[in-house]
Amino acid sequence: MKKIIFATNNPNKLEEVQKMLGSRYQIIGMADAGIDEDIPENEATLEGNARVKADYIYQKLKLPVIADDTGLEVDYLNGAPGVHSARYAGPDKNAEENMRKVLSSLLLVKNRKAQFRTVICLRINEQTHFFEGVVHGSILHEKHGAAGFGYDPIFKPDGFQLSFAQMPLQVKNRISHRGRAVQKLAAFLLRNNF
Repeated sequence: MKKIIFATNNPNKLEEVQKMLGSRYQIIGMADAGIDEDIPENEATLEGNARVKADYIYQKLKLPVIADDTGLEVDYLNGAPGVHSARYAGPDKNAEENMRKVLSSLLLVKNRKAQFRTVICLRINEQTHFFEGVVHGSILHEKHGAAGFGYDPIFKPDGFQLSFAQMPLQVKNRISHRGRAVQKLAAFLLRNNF
């Protein structure tokens, strides 16, 4: 089983990615890899933030690393919160406050189109590779569901009647932004025999 460090301490993300990559890989979070620093995410793009996190851990451990950054991009808000999604309502990364801010910004707004976009950066064998996943959908008028995390309760993907927070994890993983990016990552790892 090959070890890959995932630049996150979010147990939900670790579980999602481990399930998607399967038993060929062991996905290890930052804490289990002995890294407890909070890596700054000050770049202007999702790609930049993912790369900074992957580079930081790769330089420390010299092991394969994946890092991701995800943004909710709302049409009416000109792509916001985007790269600032985790801290949209303030520095505490409070999901409830972030959702409340998005919902209050869209009161009485008809155009509720949005997309989730994830960029994964893989650092392996001194190489850097990027994988992107996008899912289109819309912002609901209120929260629905208790599963998932982040903005999941207010995002309904196109073609579905449920929010991400109402879906079984295996369904969400198949169609989500992170799921699509991880599928590309998995295909790359297999194709290159990593």
